[in-house]
Amino acid sequence: MLYNYQARTHEGLTRSGSVEAPSVDAAIQMLQRQNLFVLQLESAVKRLPWYQLPLARFHGVGQKEVMLLARQLSTLFEAKVPVVQTFRTLIGQSGSRGMQQHLTEVLDDVQGGMSMSQAMGKHPTVFSNFFVNMVRSGEESGKLDSVFNYLADYLERNYILLTKTRNAMIYPAFILVAFIGVVVMLLTVVIPKLTLIIKEAGQELPIYTRIVIGTSEFLRSFGVFILLLILGVIVVLFQYLKTPEGRRAWSRTQITIPIIGILFQKLYLARLADNLQTLIAGGIPIVRSLQITADVVGNEIYRGIVLEAIEAVRGGSTIADAFEKHPEIPPLLTQMMRVGEETGKLDQILRALARFYSREVDSLIDNLVSLIEPLLILILGVGIGLIVASVLVPIYNLTQAF
Repeated sequence: MLYNYQARTHEGLTRSGSVEAPSVDAAIQMLQRQNLFVLQLESAVKRLPWYQLPLARFHGVGQKEVMLLARQLSTLFEAKVPVVQTFRTLIGQSGSRGMQQHLTEVLDDVQGGMSMSQAMGKHPTVFSNFFVNMVRSGEESGKLDSVFNYLADYLERNYILLTKTRNAMIYPAFILVAFIGVVVMLLTVVIPKLTLIIKEAGQELPIYTRIVIGTSEFLRSFGVFILLLILGVIVVLFQYLKTPEGRRAWSRTQITIPIIGILFQKLYLARLADNLQTLIAGGIPIVRSLQITADVVGNEIYRGIVLEAIEAVRGGSTIADAFEKHPEIPPLLTQMMRVGEETGKLDQILRALARFYSREVDSLIDNLVSLIEPLLILILGVGIGLIVASVLVPIYNLTQAF
C-alpha cells in the first residue's frame, strides 16, 4: 500500500513524500528507521468518506464503464505495468465514484494476498461471473493481457448490440405513449365540452359517436380506479417476473411474439455464440464455458438448453448433438458447430456465427424501425382523427340543419 507522509527530522526540518508498506504500522516503522518523526500519514489511494459510500453505491457502475475498464486493463497489462500500479492508475483517472470505490476495495484485497479474480468476484454487481472466470483463466495461463483484450472486444460488441436494440425501441415506445396520452386528453378534456353541445341539440347520434361519448364519460367517472388497477397489475406482474415460472414465461414470450420474437431469438443466439467463443478462446474448458454461458445468456429458455447440453456433454455427446434436439436452436448453428468440433476449430466457427447473428440483428432492427415508425404515425393519425370526427360530424350536421 502506498502512503503519503509528513515528518520532521531531528534538526526540525519538515519533510514530505510517499512510502510503500503493507500496513500503517509498517510505514511508521520504516520512517522511524530513517530518523523521522511522523506528523501525518494517510493512504495515497483516496477512499470516499463513510457518509458518501451509500451514494457511491447508488450511482452504480454501467456496462459502458466496465467495457472501458477492460480495455484499460488490457492496455496496461500489455505494457507490463505492475498490478498494484495498474489499479492505482485506474482509480485515479476513473470519473465514477462507484467504480473508484469498487476498484479501491479490489486493490486492498489484492495487496492483502488475494488473487485478482477472487477480489473481483466479491463485486458481482460490477464484475459478472463471465468476467471473473475469464480473469481467472488469464491468471492460470499467464496471459492476462490477452484475456482482457478478449473481454474488452466482447463487452464492446455486446454493448453496441444491446444499445442499438434498445435505441431502436425508444422511438416506437415514445410514439405509443404519446398516442395514449393524446387520446386520454381528448376523451377527458376536449370531448366532454363538445358533448354538451351535441346533447343539447337532442338529435339522434350515430353509433360511433355514442361509443366515443360513452368511453369519455366512463374515463371521467372511473379514470382514477382504472389507473390504480393498471398500477396494481404492473406491480403484480413485476413480482411474478421475479419468480422462476415468471422469468421462464417472459423468456418464452420474448422469442415467440410475432415479428419481435425473431429479433430476440437472433439476439440471444448471437450472445450465446459470442460468450462461448470468448470463453473457449480464453482457455476455459468446454463444460465450464457452457456453465458460464448459461448464466449470462439472458434468457431462461436458452439457459435451460445450455444446461441440458452440459449434462449431454458430460455423458460423451457433442455440443452440436445436444443443441440439435431443441427447436429454438436453428439447424445452421448446430451444423456449423458440428464442423467446428470435428475440425478442432470450434472457437473460430463460433466467432463466425456470432458475427453472422449480430449482422442479422442489425438488419432486423433497421427493417423494423423503418416499418414501425410510419405504421405508428399512421395509427396515431387515424385514431385521433376518428375520435375528433365522431364528435365534429354531429356538430357539423347540427349547423347544417340550422
